[in-house]
Amino acid sequence: MLYWNSAYECMSRSEMIEVQTERLRNTVNRVYCNVPFYRERMQKAGIEPGDIKSLEDLKNLPFTNKEDLRDTYPYEMFAVPMSDIVRIHASSGTTGKQTVVGYTRRDLDSWSEVVARALCSAGANKESIVQVAYGYGLFTGGLGLHYGVEKIGASVIPISGSNTKRQLMVMKDFGTTILACTPSYALNIAETMEEMGIRKSDLKLKAGIFGAEPWSDNMRKEIEERLGITAIDIYGLSEIMGPGVSVGCNCRNGLHIQEDHFIPEIINPQTQEVLPEETTGELVFTTITKEGIPLIRYKTHDISSLKYKKCECGRTLVRMSKVTGRSDDMLIVRGVNVFPSQIESVLLETGETAPHYLLMVDRVDNLDILEIWVEMSQNMFSDKVRKIEELEVKIRKNIVSALGINARVRLVEPKTIERSEGKAKRVIDKRRI
Repeated sequence: MLYWNSAYECMSRSEMIEVQTERLRNTVNRVYCNVPFYRERMQKAGIEPGDIKSLEDLKNLPFTNKEDLRDTYPYEMFAVPMSDIVRIHASSGTTGKQTVVGYTRRDLDSWSEVVARALCSAGANKESIVQVAYGYGLFTGGLGLHYGVEKIGASVIPISGSNTKRQLMVMKDFGTTILACTPSYALNIAETMEEMGIRKSDLKLKAGIFGAEPWSDNMRKEIEERLGITAIDIYGLSEIMGPGVSVGCNCRNGLHIQEDHFIPEIINPQTQEVLPEETTGELVFTTITKEGIPLIRYKTHDISSLKYKKCECGRTLVRMSKVTGRSDDMLIVRGVNVFPSQIESVLLETGETAPHYLLMVDRVDNLDILEIWVEMSQNMFSDKVRKIEELEVKIRKNIVSALGINARVRLVEPKTIERSEGKAKRVIDKRRI
């Protein structure tokens, strides 16, 4: 099927504005009444719910950012009592504390709805067998896709990540038709498939729905060639909902935002002003159907642009361009958000090293690799090799514990890492995205 819900996916612009306006006004009223954080912010700006009469008034509302979620950790941003929250997810924040999001039963229904639309964009239907190789757990990827598959009545294989040979055995034996995972893992699967002598014709794969990390059109072409499938881009972030906020289509001219649930804006990250259509800037979202933790003008820090012209696929939903970078210093490594400040916190807590470090990110054999260079103190530099190796292991274990990601740790000689008179350069990203 081409669409899951054509009534909204192909709705006229005037009808969509009417839907968005009503839902925005209801959302603003709810957060003002139920979330002290928003009530205080709006009062400080001299705004009351009744002042929001149209979408034009959205620009008068205050922004929300990840730091706000950290400061209200864990539940102060929730707009409903905990008795109405049926699921909790979390993603990494700028410190050891995670960004917590809660879902009501209706929120889960809405999430399943937008993921169902995304799956249909990839050609899924009731006959599909979808292998979900995103991680399950607090990360929203696995369960987000899982319930979307069940929504359309297809068969879901909740295999999660890792164990690539087993992935391929299941893919072949179970007759998987759609693969859902990160794009880098899709290439890893392709490489393992070739090593095992499995041909594309041995599989029933038709399409893949890939996201959770940046990837290029060249990477898409390589995935399609090596797996013999159509590769569709899915975008989302746990604060807004999870995967399914937007999705690509076969026209390959941007990702359709499910704007009956999420109102997008593009702003200048320096001046905060709203930018016109097809101008590149920072992507901002306002949720207009979420009950658990509705967010007003949430700054994603993702760099994109918006296009409102009707797509050749027939959808009228606004399209966002593929994310080209970040306006902050966050990295996405194998689907995990990593901030240099997180690494710094782990190093400071561990001690025993100088306060100079460098994050080296590369893509080796189609998987992201994070290597952390840390300068030894003058005292350590004279220590035995065994003691240095033990400290590398200790730091690596602490990073796994704090961030949930494996990284190579390399202790280097004092003065090895370049100094700067301005902002320290903490990241070297060698990936060709």
